[in-house]
Amino acid sequence: MLLSLHVRDMALIDRADVEFGEGLNILTGETGAGKSILIDAVNLGLGQKANRDMIRSGRESASVELLFSLSEEEERRIRDLEIEAEDGVLLIRRKISEKRSEIRVNDQAVTLSKLRKLTEQLIDIHGQHEHQSLLREGEHLRILDSFLEKETGELRRRASESCRRFREAAKLRKSLDMDEASRKRELDFLQFEIREIEEAEIREGEEESLLREVKRAQKRERIERALLEAKELLENAELSRAVGAVGEALSYDESLKDISDSLYDLESIAEDSLRELDHYLDRNTFDEEELHRAEERLDLIRRILMKYGGTEEKLREALSEKKEREALLTDYEERRREAEEAEERERAEFLSACEALSRARKAGALLLSERMRQEMQELGFLDLRFELSFSLLPEPGENGMDEAQFVLSLNPGEPLRPLTEVASGGELSRIMLSIKTVMAERDEIPTLIFDEIDSGISGRTAERVSEKLRKIARNHQVILITHLPQIAAKADRHFLIEKSVSEGKTRTGIRLLTEEGSVLELSRLLSGGSTTEAALANARELKALAKSGEKG
Repeated sequence: MLLSLHVRDMALIDRADVEFGEGLNILTGETGAGKSILIDAVNLGLGQKANRDMIRSGRESASVELLFSLSEEEERRIRDLEIEAEDGVLLIRRKISEKRSEIRVNDQAVTLSKLRKLTEQLIDIHGQHEHQSLLREGEHLRILDSFLEKETGELRRRASESCRRFREAAKLRKSLDMDEASRKRELDFLQFEIREIEEAEIREGEEESLLREVKRAQKRERIERALLEAKELLENAELSRAVGAVGEALSYDESLKDISDSLYDLESIAEDSLRELDHYLDRNTFDEEELHRAEERLDLIRRILMKYGGTEEKLREALSEKKEREALLTDYEERRREAEEAEERERAEFLSACEALSRARKAGALLLSERMRQEMQELGFLDLRFELSFSLLPEPGENGMDEAQFVLSLNPGEPLRPLTEVASGGELSRIMLSIKTVMAERDEIPTLIFDEIDSGISGRTAERVSEKLRKIARNHQVILITHLPQIAAKADRHFLIEKSVSEGKTRTGIRLLTEEGSVLELSRLLSGGSTTEAALANARELKALAKSGEKG
């Protein structure tokens, strides 16, 4: 269950620390106090997409921490996600800022998708408008399948897998549905492509090896070109003539001896350099033909790879697939007959799986209908008929062959009609609560959160809803935002969400109420704002009745 919630710098919240308990945890507060912010914070911790607008004005980041205690079975399911719980405790931390979002579970960084897979096993949130989902196509069948998970889960997986195999068989058979001219054209083209790939004889790693070879050859070409230019410049320097001219001048003026010696040394160095250049060029001759062959081979390899996948691995895969297709088209008639037989066989198995699933669903629908009738009658639907009506899909699919919808009659003498045509908004809320109650009996999710599920109800119906929530809270932790005193009076722990203004800033806070504090809050709910003696007396009576109901 959820042990605590810690929120920092989110919307109107500077800091909120809430310690939840077992049973029924009730949150109340005036309209606009920030109840929805708390739900947003929980949703953020559960993996909802982050919105930077959630960060409190003037702050750089916002954070949420959710601390859970886990049963041994919950620990096992979490280990399947490669997350270790420490001493039966799980801590989720999520921090958002303008630049990034950080998610850690027991100090282990996780992705958003893994966080969602993890938390969907721990908390189920019923939002203010979730009952509207009952109007969506396919929702009623989804509810039935969730109710029957243990009975039909394996049947649904079998139907889904069988559907996949049937579709693959149908796709293969369809690919063989061609006339002789089309078969021959495709076969000729396949054989051309196979020859093109095989004749290229591309060895593993050859492209990379050739690329290195071409680069080396191109480097040798540049070196040779530069050295030949240097050799030509040295040869054209006419140093010997310069030495002779200075030597002639030396015969007239002995002071030129140093210059003459320097020129003589320079000529010797130039001759040595020319000999070394010749020696280097003789040993490192650039082969233009070799470079041309390597470049042509590299171009061929790249053209083949580009045409058949882009990499050597994909080229091998393409060749294997084309050979398989070639063999199939070569032995066409036999393969087509086999494909037709396989399609028919897979279709029969698929329909059999769908029929078995449909039978199990219809049998389970009777139990779900009976449980729904019981729960709905306790919520004030007295003259009620409730069933699931089944019809066949135009074409079976991965979820079987069934369409299903809730049909009901809320008044004597009226025929059964689809829920979407009968129920009002308030009635949908109570129907959804009935569904949640029924599902809670089988559901392994430990914590249920209801955000104003009591919207649109009052009076005796509110009392019935409170009893229903208390019933759920016997086996699950329930966290509920409400505005009804009849429900708030049943709280095992009662929290007040309130808004205040300090130093020119608006803040939302939450605190656990004492017994007397709970009475005061109930009186506010009863009176609509002001606390009167009559409201206080009524609040104490509600609390007393709630306690006597617990004892009863």
